[in-house]
Amino acid sequence: MTNSDGLTVFIPVFNEQSLLVPNTRRLLEFLEPLKIPYEIIIGSNGSTDRTVKIGMRLCNQHNHIRFFHLPEKGVGNAFRLGVKKAKYERIVTVDMDLSINLEFISVAQELLDRYDMVIGSKITGSQKRSFIRKFASNSFIHLARVLLRIHFHDYSIAAKGYRKGLVIRYLPHIDDKTFYVVEIVWRAFHDGKKLKEIPVQCHDMRESRFNLMYEGVYKFSNLFRLWLSSFKISRKRD
Repeated sequence: MTNSDGLTVFIPVFNEQSLLVPNTRRLLEFLEPLKIPYEIIIGSNGSTDRTVKIGMRLCNQHNHIRFFHLPEKGVGNAFRLGVKKAKYERIVTVDMDLSINLEFISVAQELLDRYDMVIGSKITGSQKRSFIRKFASNSFIHLARVLLRIHFHDYSIAAKGYRKGLVIRYLPHIDDKTFYVVEIVWRAFHDGKKLKEIPVQCHDMRESRFNLMYEGVYKFSNLFRLWLSSFKISRKRD
């Protein structure tokens, strides 16, 4: 088997000491029957609880698990390093709470044989989340459609599948926080890459790990930055 036959599952974590062991075990139990080479990379960014200690112990106990810790909080940084460390060409990202139906992993890893990126969409699937989080997401997605002319329905971190070669190409353009999914989708779409969106089921009623006010300002400002860049590119082409 070659690296294109296997699967890397990447999970960025921040202070997840209570979920790390049970949900990693759950993920191992799901992946083992797939009968493909796989690895789980857990990337801590800025964790201050027992996440690092537990993650290192899991890494020592299971051959399929790899763990790293970055002292500064920044999921984009963790994603960047996780991609570089990935052993396999197919990479699927999930959250440590496993709020997305795990079937997305098996479907995405098969689709990545034919597509450069797979986008799991809660809107076209089903979601149990707080009203404010759904409202903020829907507003952002609508504005992204208008400004960037990309017609997908989910730019969250979890439930995304990537070809490693695609992401490596765009790593210099992604920032340290959570906007990197939009950046990759926008660039891949306009570069003519093959993107596939599929519905997912999501059940996520726990409190967000991000400051929603700050996150909103950050994401919407980056959306306008990217729109301005695309506008300048269009004018040059004209």
